[in-house]
Formats: sequence, C-alpha cells, structure tokens
Amino acid sequence: MNKFCGALLIVLVVVSVKAQDVELPSDYRQHNLTEYNSSLLNPAFSLDRNNPSSVAFWSRWQWQTFDADPTSLFFNYSHRLNDLSSVGLGFFQQNTEIFINTGIVLNYAYNIQLSDRASLGVGVNILGFQQKLADQRFFIPNPIQTEITDDFIVQMAPGINFRLDKFSLGLSSENLMDYNISTNERNTSSDGRIFLALASYDFPIGILTSDENSVLRPSLYYKSIPGFDSQLGISTLLSTNKFWTQLGYNSFYGISGGAGGRFFKRFSLGALVEFGVSNDLNGTDPTFELVTSYKLGPLSSEDRYPQEELIVEEPMEQELSRAEKLAQREAEKEQERLAKVERQRQKDSIREASRLEQLAMEATKNEAQRKRDSLAQARQGEALAEIQARERQRKIDSTNAANRAIEEALALEREKKQDSLAQVKLAEVEAARKEVVTPEKGERYEEVSKQGSLEPGYYLIANVFGTKRYFDAFMADLQKKGLNPGSFYRETNKYNYVFLARYDSISEARAARDSNFGGKYLDKTWIFRVVGE
Repeated sequence: MNKFCGALLIVLVVVSVKAQDVELPSDYRQHNLTEYNSSLLNPAFSLDRNNPSSVAFWSRWQWQTFDADPTSLFFNYSHRLNDLSSVGLGFFQQNTEIFINTGIVLNYAYNIQLSDRASLGVGVNILGFQQKLADQRFFIPNPIQTEITDDFIVQMAPGINFRLDKFSLGLSSENLMDYNISTNERNTSSDGRIFLALASYDFPIGILTSDENSVLRPSLYYKSIPGFDSQLGISTLLSTNKFWTQLGYNSFYGISGGAGGRFFKRFSLGALVEFGVSNDLNGTDPTFELVTSYKLGPLSSEDRYPQEELIVEEPMEQELSRAEKLAQREAEKEQERLAKVERQRQKDSIREASRLEQLAMEATKNEAQRKRDSLAQARQGEALAEIQARERQRKIDSTNAANRAIEEALALEREKKQDSLAQVKLAEVEAARKEVVTPEKGERYEEVSKQGSLEPGYYLIANVFGTKRYFDAFMADLQKKGLNPGSFYRETNKYNYVFLARYDSISEARAARDSNFGGKYLDKTWIFRVVGE
C-alpha cells in the first residue's frame, strides 16, 4: 500500500511538471510488430510469425530522435521444438516516463490441430522485471515513502490464435496476472488489465519471379488500456523472400510506414517511422522503430536452392499463367501441410504404440511381481496359518486341560456337597423321625409308623377318597388349578389319600396348612405323618 501511495505521488508530480506533454500509455507499444518479435504482441505468434528458430532485436524511440536512448527494446531468441510447439527467451527494457522496467521474458506456445483446415495456437509469456523510477528528480520524500526503492514484478501474459485456412483471430493480455515480489501484493488492480484482439487474413500474391510465397496480410486490431481511450488500429503487411513493407494506422499514435530487406537468406533488417496526426500530438517528434533478425539452424531446401527450382520449372512457367502458378503453389502448400499433418499423426501413432507397449511391459512386470508377491504372501500365509493352528491347538489343549481340572474339581466339590447334603438329610430325617408331635387343640392330625414305601415326613392332606372316579376327578381339578398333587393308597382302610406337598417338619406342615398352601388351596387340609422305622 505504501508503494502504491508513493507511486501515486510520483505520478502527480510528473503530471504537474509535464502538464503540457501528452501522457503516454503504460503498454509495450508493440502494435507495429508484424513479423519478428511478434510474440510480444501475442505469445501464440511465436509458432509462425517469429520466424523460428532465430534471434531478433526490436527497439522503439517514442517521439524522439535516434541520438537518445530507446524507450523500448526487446532482444529475443525463438526456437521451434517440433511441428507443434516453440519456446523463446528474451530480454526487454521499457520506459513508461514514470518507471523503467528491465527484465526477461519466457515464452511457450503450442499448436492444437482442430481439423485439416483449422488450428488453435495457445501461448504464454512469463515476464520478470525490475521496476525503478525513471527520473529521480521527481521523487519527493514523504511520510509514506522516505526513499527510492526498486520493485521486482512477475507478470503473466497469455494469448490464443485461431486459424481457419488464411484467416486468423488472436486474443491476448499483457498483464492478466501480476505480482509484486518486493511488496508481496498484486502490482495492479483487477480493473488494470490490458487486452488485445487482432484479426488478419493472408492473400497469396506473386510479385517476384523467384518468389511464389509472397503474402499480403491486412490486419485489424482493438486494444483496451485502463485509464486511456481504447486504441483501434489497422495495418497491412506485404512480405516476400527479399523484402517486406508495411503501412499502419493507430487511433492514438497515428500513421506508420516501414520497410525491410532480407539478405543472404538469413539476415533481415528493417525500420519504421510513425507520425502523430491528432491535435494532441502536434509538435511531437516522430517515433522510430528498428528491427533486425538472424535465422539459425539449417536452411530449408526451398531457401537453399530457389534458382534450381526455377530452372526445373522454367518450361512449365512458360505455359502457365501467373494465376495458375499461384494456384499450383497453393496446392503444393496444401499437400505439404497435409503431409505434415500425416507425419505428425504417424509420430503420434508411434508414440501411442510405444506408450501402449511400455504400458503392456509394465503391466506384465507388475503381474509377474504380483504373482511373486502373491506366492510369497501365500507361503507366508501358510506358515502363519500353521503357526496359528499350532497356537490354537496349544490353547485348546491348555483350555481342555484346565476345563478337565475344573470339571474334576467341581465334580469333587459336588460330590462333597452331595455327601454333606445326604448327611444333613439323614440327620434331618433322623431328627424328624425322633420328633415328638403333640397335636394342637382342634387340630386334625394322624400319625403312622410306616406306610408302604412312602417316604417318612409330614403330608398335607387335601382329601381322602374311597371311590376311584371321585379320586380321579379331584386330582384333575387340582391340576387344572396349577397344583401338582400327590397320592398314596392305604391298604388298612382302602382309601386314596390326596396330598398337596410333603414336609420334613411339623412346623413347615402347619405353616403350609395355616396359609392355605400359600393361598393356592382354600379348602380345609390336615396333616398325615409317616414316622418310619
């Protein structure tokens, strides 16, 4: 924020000092780059217009003469990686009248073949530059910024270029994304983006007898710069293998014209002059531009042997008209383009086949490794299973042994308890047998020394029957009531005795009688005792 406020104060000072001067836009002012270094105009142009592989230099003197320092310069190396992609590395310096930006440009572009007639080029420029004050005399120390500091800016400039036959439409931005490394913030606000749209069409023409690749390229472009009026421009380029000329008009900078020559099939040199035509630019010096390029690498057969081609084609040229030759040349170019597409398709097929073969080999290796791993895991699993089985068997054996010991101990304990219970029972029976019962007043009580095999004790008698039918009916009725009665037959009186329960003591029998057998039998009951021997 401090850097922004400081820069704002600097701008106000510059504007106040140069109140009579025209304010210069902050873009790269590269609208006249029609061939060499045109990747600065649109990163996707490095695929063709940069003339890769080559080194090129461009400089611009804005409203000044050659004896002053250039306001813009760009030195660039462009290299074609293959038929579809190219890269570039460049150095640039730009004077915006407020700041001087000095840094490097990295370029990459890739061509996407949409069809036999259409393609889409995509590219990006990554710029890294140092930004310093252009004239330190305009710096005034203030509480916000007390000294001059240089910032380092990183900027991304993407672009695309769509081609359909001879028609081309490109879109690009000079500063779609930027970041100030020194202040750790964005260098410009979101509404400070610069955008360019450019459309062109290539008309093949024949000018020189030794050149059938000449082209006339009219272009129309629109550029939006925040804080300034949008620029509308038109340019026309005539390009041959010997020279090129260009004319242009920009709604802000005015009209321009330039020319250049190509020498020794590798070296190119050209210049351009631009004049302001608006009232705001009256009295300003012309703008000059200089461009030069040197082609690297081996020359194509067309560049190396143009005369031989002319000698071979001389009989045909005598019979064919200029239009026919152009049509033939176009057909040859189309065949060459189709051959290039076919070569690329074959390369892609070979790469795809190699990739599939590599994938198959890797899959085979992976499958073999998987089988080895599975076998090793199976062996480990078998060994582990055997160990676990042994451990389980050991635990089972230990558990069984422990259970047997517990069962034996429990059996011994039960036997001891049973012996104790038997002894207690015998003692209780003996005590009950020896017990002397004195009937209470009004109590019905009967006692015998022995009654067949009936166990000694006290029986709570519910009823006595001499008739079998009534006996069975009474027993069934008690069972329906949820009772579990018992009975015995006495030979002495020929009666069936029905009892509700047997007790070991008279007190238990009397308690059951007095409670109506726990409330389960409400009729009268009495006690019958078997003493035993």
